[in-house]
Amino acid sequence: MSSEIRPVTPDHHAAWLPLWQGYQRFYQTEIAAATSARTWQRLPDPSEPMHAALAWQDDRAVGLVHFIYHRSCWTEGDYCYLQDLFVGAGLRGAGIGRRLIEHVYQAAKTAGAARVHWLTQESNSEAMQLYERIAERSGFIQYRKLL
Repeated sequence: MSSEIRPVTPDHHAAWLPLWQGYQRFYQTEIAAATSARTWQRLPDPSEPMHAALAWQDDRAVGLVHFIYHRSCWTEGDYCYLQDLFVGAGLRGAGIGRRLIEHVYQAAKTAGAARVHWLTQESNSEAMQLYERIAERSGFIQYRKLL
C-alpha cells in the first residue's frame, strides 16, 4: 500500500497526536501534556527550527518524523537532527520509515544542511536494520546529564 509524505500544517494536530502518543508508548515514556502542546505549536511554525512530516495512507496518518536544524562548529551549514521517527504498529517494515527518513534527507539537502544524524536505543534492532542500510554509524556514544 502506498503512502504520501507531507509536512504538517496547523490543521493536522488531530492526526499527529495519536502517533505522538504511540511513539511515547513505544519508548515507555510519558511526556507532559504541556510539553506536547508546546511541541505542536512549534512544529508547523515556519519561524521555528523544528519541523515535522506525516506519512499518509489515504486520509489516515500512519507515521511521523520530527527534525531540528542546529548549528555546528565543524561546518558552515547547519546539521539536521532527526529527533523522532514512528510508524504505527502493523505497518512497520512496509517502507514508511524509510520514506520518512528520505523526506528528511531531501528537506535537509534543500535547506543546505551538511548532515542528518539521529540516535536510537540499542535494543531497537528492527529499526537498526533499516538504519544500517541508509546511513552510517558514527562510532560515537551519547552521554547526558538531565537538568
